[in-house]
Amino acid sequence: MSRAAAARDWSRPGLLSGAAGRWLKALPVLLFLTALMFVPVGQLLSLSFQAKDGSFSWVHYARLFTADVYVNVMLVTLKIAAWTTLATVLASYPVAYLVATRSRRAKSSVMFWVLLAFWTSFLVRTFGWLVLLGRQGMINQFLQALGLIDVPANLLYTLPSVIVGMSHAMIPLCILTMVSVMETIDPNSVKAGLTLGARPGSAFWRIYFPLSLPGVAAGGLLVFITSLGFFITPAFLGGRFETMITQVIIEQIQEMLNWSFAGALSMLLLAVALVIFYVYDRLLGLSSLAGGGTAPARGGAGLSGWPARLGLKICAGLGHATDALLFPSWRARAAGERPRSAYGPAVQWTIVVAVVLFLCLPAFIMVPVSFTGGGTIDWPPRGFDLKWYQALFESPLWAQAALRSLIVALGTATLAMLLGTPVAFLLARENMRGKTALLALILSPLIIPRMIIAVALFYAYAKLGLVGTYTGLILGHTVLAIPYVVITVMAVLKNYDPRYDQAAWNLGAPRLATLRRVTLPLIRTGLISAFLFALITSFDELTLALFVTGGLTTTLPKQMWDDALLSVTPTLAAASTLLLLLVTLLIGFVGWLEKRSAR
Repeated sequence: MSRAAAARDWSRPGLLSGAAGRWLKALPVLLFLTALMFVPVGQLLSLSFQAKDGSFSWVHYARLFTADVYVNVMLVTLKIAAWTTLATVLASYPVAYLVATRSRRAKSSVMFWVLLAFWTSFLVRTFGWLVLLGRQGMINQFLQALGLIDVPANLLYTLPSVIVGMSHAMIPLCILTMVSVMETIDPNSVKAGLTLGARPGSAFWRIYFPLSLPGVAAGGLLVFITSLGFFITPAFLGGRFETMITQVIIEQIQEMLNWSFAGALSMLLLAVALVIFYVYDRLLGLSSLAGGGTAPARGGAGLSGWPARLGLKICAGLGHATDALLFPSWRARAAGERPRSAYGPAVQWTIVVAVVLFLCLPAFIMVPVSFTGGGTIDWPPRGFDLKWYQALFESPLWAQAALRSLIVALGTATLAMLLGTPVAFLLARENMRGKTALLALILSPLIIPRMIIAVALFYAYAKLGLVGTYTGLILGHTVLAIPYVVITVMAVLKNYDPRYDQAAWNLGAPRLATLRRVTLPLIRTGLISAFLFALITSFDELTLALFVTGGLTTTLPKQMWDDALLSVTPTLAAASTLLLLLVTLLIGFVGWLEKRSAR
């Protein structure tokens, strides 16, 4: 056999796509997640069954369910997460629908602002809400100027302020999740309904909306699960009646050193998250979390019977109401005819612009505050001064924190790409048994509340001597970044034409050469996006930093957190402004790469 023929035979898909070969490709990431997440989380949860003498005991669960305070905190956590999910989904859907159905130019414009909000630090946005909602903040001053109130209203430290802050943080994630599903919907399905005489509102509610429900459910699930583990926003914007269970877990570890009871609290939080996840998987299937289409995956039954019939009746009623309000003079006489009076597009754009302003205002409000001549973060800024930028650049503490965050972020992004990209190829291109289970394992860092992962790693690192080390931070951040890399690369491969690879194989190129010279160059922009996604995820990570740094090595988010708790000077606003500038440049760079690759 000639060398070329041997290469051609070796490159055939069947020789490298057996069951053992497929799982071998997934083995590195599975071993990594097992060692860095599943085992530490299991160790933490096992502590909840140990008494002080190390024997098996239910004493911590007895305390958990007999003391009303912990049950009430869990109920408050569920209530806040539910309201946040509802508000987030309602605000996200119009934006996701516009991005998925409008022209490329309109989509790029809207997505720029969505990504800017998504990649802007949680802390930056939370500080922005402090400026907006404070007694002397912009909103109170605006309401007083209009004569709507005589004295400043108490907007901070309330349940609505927590829901607003958490919804603001979750809307970009929800939009991106919905868009990945909506883009798979065939636009001709709605056009066919219009051609057959349906009015626009009815065509949307009875055709498009049911097809988009997997995206709505996937976005809602990620928002709800993530909201269960929130603590930054409730800590800054909430009062004593808005305490969430993650705040209690932190208190048990940092102040009381009660690992066993913290494990019991973590077990409760994890159980709630897994029950919700299981219900979602049975109804819609796991694949929609990664933009796997609009049909329920294997294992997902979908809605049927009277719930389905009730849903169709509700959609029909909403369609008639929408037609009456937004399309009063629509007459579908022929395909493609434009209505004489249709307010739908104008209303949709108004909602989208309002949501975009809502997303961007808290971050941009920090820019003028950073130039204040005063000594506190307040509104309006007092004069114009660069002293806070000077203080920021001259502080060795801030400089070391920024450098440390950058090193950790680069290491995290590199490791996450090396581990996540091969398994993304496997999930996107191979049909295999256990694919849903594999995807569930890969996405588990999104499903398990982040606080549990952070506490578990702290407990494991304390035994291994990794607390306060670069290695510990990079490994921990990589656990959180892998799902984002896998989802991003899978989305890129979904739009990749595999016939390019087949052409290379037919010309005698081996698989490795095809991957290096054909596949990777064609998806280069998507890979860069995934790398930046992981980099920003690490650069903005605070939950892990609160634990695994051990107070020895401070990252930039940890330094901002400490400064906010101790001093709250405009140095925070200066750091926030520079982070906003960095994110803007990164998004612009990705956009430039996409335009260049599209030529």
